[in-house]
Amino acid sequence: MAARSTAPEKRPGFFSQIRTLFTFTQKAYPWLPWLLAGILLAGIGLGVAVGFLLPPVALWSIILWGVTGLMLGILGSLMVMTRLSTTAMYKQIDGMPGAAGHVMSTSLGRNWQSSDMPVGVNPKTQEAVYRAVGRGGVVIVGEGARGRLTRLVNDERSKAQRVATGVPVHVFYVGHGQDEVPIAKLSSTIKSLPKKIDRATMAAVIKRLSSVSQSLASLPIPKGIDPTKARAPRPR
Repeated sequence: MAARSTAPEKRPGFFSQIRTLFTFTQKAYPWLPWLLAGILLAGIGLGVAVGFLLPPVALWSIILWGVTGLMLGILGSLMVMTRLSTTAMYKQIDGMPGAAGHVMSTSLGRNWQSSDMPVGVNPKTQEAVYRAVGRGGVVIVGEGARGRLTRLVNDERSKAQRVATGVPVHVFYVGHGQDEVPIAKLSSTIKSLPKKIDRATMAAVIKRLSSVSQSLASLPIPKGIDPTKARAPRPR
């Protein structure tokens, strides 16, 4: 039997990640190469213009400012491409089972703790409820047909109010209807909630909720999202 390799897994290099990011984004926005080329040319043109306007006007100064403009153009291109890749990712997962869990587990930052696994699920219809706990309190997110989510959402809200007395409990429904939150705005909506509890209280609430949460290991979890494919790759 061959010995198992102990070498660490090799991560993609910076340029490999950039290429992957570009390919992913171009599938959603075919005009991306023209946009990036325009940003680069605009950066170079701005740099050259500054070289002509600022004394002393000399060839070396114009070249130096042109290179500076190129660097700014590259930075601007990366920023625009990253923003567009995020938008493309949201378009790709919008309406798919598990999208809310994917966003909540990857996009809320350090002030929130969540998981891509639902805390409540309807095995027949795949309606699911996800939960996040953070400085803003407890957030319960329903994904699926709103009418069929009522019992699941109420159960989780009652559970949170019972074990975390005095902690705000917020309920959101993912969708495009009235009083619903589009998946692209779910992360920003949760993170915009005002801070109401400190980190010690947050940790205590997480522990209490974990102790009373139903184990979902045996239930058919929605499988519409493959995070490794849905997440827009980002350069590091």
